[in-house]
Amino acid sequence: MNRNEPCWCGSGKKYKHCHLAFDERLDGMTFDVFKGQVRPPRKIINNEADIEGIRAAGVINDGALDLMAEMVRPGIDTETLDRAAGDYITSHGGVAACLHYEGYPKNVCISVNDVVCHGIPSSDTILKEGDIVNIDITTILHGYFADASRMFMMGEVSPEAQRLVRVARECMELGIAAARPWHYLGDIGAACGGHAHENGYSVVTRLGGHGVGKEFHLEPFVPHVGEVNTGMLLVPGMTLTVEPMINEGTHKVTIDAVDGWTVRTKDHKLSAQWEKTILITETGTEVLSS
Repeated sequence: MNRNEPCWCGSGKKYKHCHLAFDERLDGMTFDVFKGQVRPPRKIINNEADIEGIRAAGVINDGALDLMAEMVRPGIDTETLDRAAGDYITSHGGVAACLHYEGYPKNVCISVNDVVCHGIPSSDTILKEGDIVNIDITTILHGYFADASRMFMMGEVSPEAQRLVRVARECMELGIAAARPWHYLGDIGAACGGHAHENGYSVVTRLGGHGVGKEFHLEPFVPHVGEVNTGMLLVPGMTLTVEPMINEGTHKVTIDAVDGWTVRTKDHKLSAQWEKTILITETGTEVLSS
């Protein structure tokens, strides 16, 4: 690309003032195919306007999760929570990304106890004392997506459940800390998986995080087990989710044969998950939705 041409990222700036130095650094790197090290495709590297769009979607997404934190309690049904989250998103100019996504019937996912993810809200699902609950929300604003989930504990929760929820959050935080520019995707999985295994838990491998921004799911798939210095190179401008699913027992899961969505632990032991959308920056990471 000519130095004076508009940059390939769509910023409108001249290439020499935008991604020229970036490309020169990338071109100077060597990749080990035996470790699966790969260059990120340009289509998943966001410019400043894209990042602002994702950040704005994240503000609404976080607001919806804050509302859930105020409402969630023993005795409430998950349909009521779903309706409130959907109303909040639309009243703030956004769209609930889950609604009708590949046939999904609700605004958000609410997963209780042994449900790993994609729990479908229902008026028949009433939260009770001792439950642990994950609420996962994705918001679209002006074509940009932000995705995050939080765990909630209903009243008096067993020490074992409390520990699982705490360690799952620590796994996510360690994964985010490992997501450094010019390092590799495998670093995230190594950090998440290592901490989970050290604490006697398993990590779901059938599902993982993903790139997010101009679409709901983009490259790369983000595994939460792995080896350092393997996988896709992480570079400034990439946005992705870190969302380890940590199980009390086996890492194996099943998908509900009736609804086609609800993912449960195969042994019906507890599962916990936290998720944030993060941006890879020049110096580390920035959380765009939590």
